[in-house]
Amino acid sequence: MSDAQQMWNERFGAEEYVFGLEPNDFLREQAMDLPRGKVLSLGEGEGRNAVWMATQGFDVWSVDLSSVGVAKTLKLAEAHGVTVQAMVGDLADYVIEPDTWDVIVSIFAHTPHPIRRRIHRQVVEGLRDGGVFLLEAYTPDQIALGTGGPKDSSRLPTIELLADELSGLQFDRLHEVTRDVIEGSFHTGRAAVVQVVARRK
Repeated sequence: MSDAQQMWNERFGAEEYVFGLEPNDFLREQAMDLPRGKVLSLGEGEGRNAVWMATQGFDVWSVDLSSVGVAKTLKLAEAHGVTVQAMVGDLADYVIEPDTWDVIVSIFAHTPHPIRRRIHRQVVEGLRDGGVFLLEAYTPDQIALGTGGPKDSSRLPTIELLADELSGLQFDRLHEVTRDVIEGSFHTGRAAVVQVVARRK
């Protein structure tokens, strides 16, 4: 087991859902405009976003490094009477199937820059025509705010980096904003985020 897997297993080992039970606000706001069909959620954690999307009628798969997080995802899905195909996987070597997904979601999935670039190139190819990629992540400005997220700026993308990494998609939304993020005990307070809605034409 890697150090990262052990860390996330320990963090998710609490009985509580440490990032809360409610979906991410940005995802909730955008969901009505997402194409219906197959959804892949990257770095899903304990399942709050994947399970909520399943309750909205999406056909949802998720991947996360933590086996404990995946188990909590399955438990949450069962409690809501929905199905999520949740799997354990490391985004460092996870392969996104080409031309497969109607929606790919990345909510606060902060990986090192080389891994993020690799996975985002696969996102571009993994979407079907008309498919949408939705992302919210902390930016480097978040470090000074101290209300959640990594302290390593290389894991925190900017709009310039994302525009490059996701070249080939058409951006409906690509901007940085400061907003309140209240998501469990680890994401609480004023936050500097980047938001993306991009589609494959």
